[in-house]
Amino acid sequence: MRKSIAILCGGGPAPGINTVISSVTKVFLKHGYKVIGLHDGFQSLFTYKLKEEEITFQKADEIRQSGGSMLAMSRFKPNDMSRLNTDFFINNNVKLLVTIGGDDTARTSMKVSEYLKSISFPIQCIHVPKTIDNDLALPEGIPTFGFQSAVAEGVKLATTIYEDARTSNTWFVIASMGREAGHLAFTIGASAHYPMIIIPEMFNKTEITIDKILRLIISSMLKRKILGINYGAAVISEGVFHSMNDEEIKNTGINFTYDEHGHPELGTVSKAHIFNVLLQQKVSSETKLKTKSRPVELGYEFRCVEPIAYDLMYCSLLGTGVKILFDQGYTSCMVCADAKGDISPIFIKDIIDESTGQMRTRYFNINSEQAKLVFNENIHYITEEDYEDIAQYVNNPEDYNFKKILCWD
Repeated sequence: MRKSIAILCGGGPAPGINTVISSVTKVFLKHGYKVIGLHDGFQSLFTYKLKEEEITFQKADEIRQSGGSMLAMSRFKPNDMSRLNTDFFINNNVKLLVTIGGDDTARTSMKVSEYLKSISFPIQCIHVPKTIDNDLALPEGIPTFGFQSAVAEGVKLATTIYEDARTSNTWFVIASMGREAGHLAFTIGASAHYPMIIIPEMFNKTEITIDKILRLIISSMLKRKILGINYGAAVISEGVFHSMNDEEIKNTGINFTYDEHGHPELGTVSKAHIFNVLLQQKVSSETKLKTKSRPVELGYEFRCVEPIAYDLMYCSLLGTGVKILFDQGYTSCMVCADAKGDISPIFIKDIIDESTGQMRTRYFNINSEQAKLVFNENIHYITEEDYEDIAQYVNNPEDYNFKKILCWD
């Protein structure tokens, strides 16, 4: 029987998924394998409702540079490995399962590999790390695929928003996707020369609160005001919410829905709207600024854009790298391509935090030279030298000192 490989995608879309699928398909077809695409992620393999599609060279060639994913995706996470559809692997003589996704998909891939080995039907499982959040545990300086394309689209939109701010003499409050880490918000904000960037990693010496976030934005508003600039934009990573306790979020006064565990369901609301409403209330009650502000949510707009040249090349390397690791006999690993194009495995078990059972998050390096450059030189905020100038707008100028708010002084 002809040997096969199977490909599935988990989580949410990111630019470059189709490039990976295309590259994996082409290199395995070249060596005589049949390539089977599975729709709906792991759900297809655990519910016995297989939605499979043979991927031909023509199909792979057609999708190479398109956005989105030709394979329907799912966030399904199986709890019982014994429900795995092992007949699919046996009947199709599958030798490799390629998974494309984030941390949950990677961990499930490892569990599938271990389970199949335990029932004496070992196949190799190789994961291609994907997320626009750039927070998977790859070596520093090596992005997850999709990140650079998402940044490029984000900067385009952020620049347009900033131009609107300048044209209409107003402020915009932007909430950027980013889950727990601030890579996306920082890179978009720094590239678009935003006067205020707020990411969870900034709060490395103090607790994250809504009040501190609002005071950071107002600090920038005040600084721009005394500079004669009546407009601006602040970008906030949604990751700040993941570092707050539930009580802090509930105390905002915003009406949330709650999950079965009593936690606010943040995915159903606009974070930009929340911050903007609270900002307007604080500006009105605690300052003499006459400043308008508008909310903008950024994130879903990035996920299905066409990949830029960087990700087209990078994803092609990763796809071909899957074949290299397969030939070397590796399994339960992620494929990694460094800046030189060298391929190496990262074993999933090595990047799991034993205390939580979750994969380690790669946070933005707040102590990096680029972080110091941006936070020390490129954004606008109040320092002690500004207290006299802003006294006409606020009663307690020290409350808006950027470095004091963050306990950086």
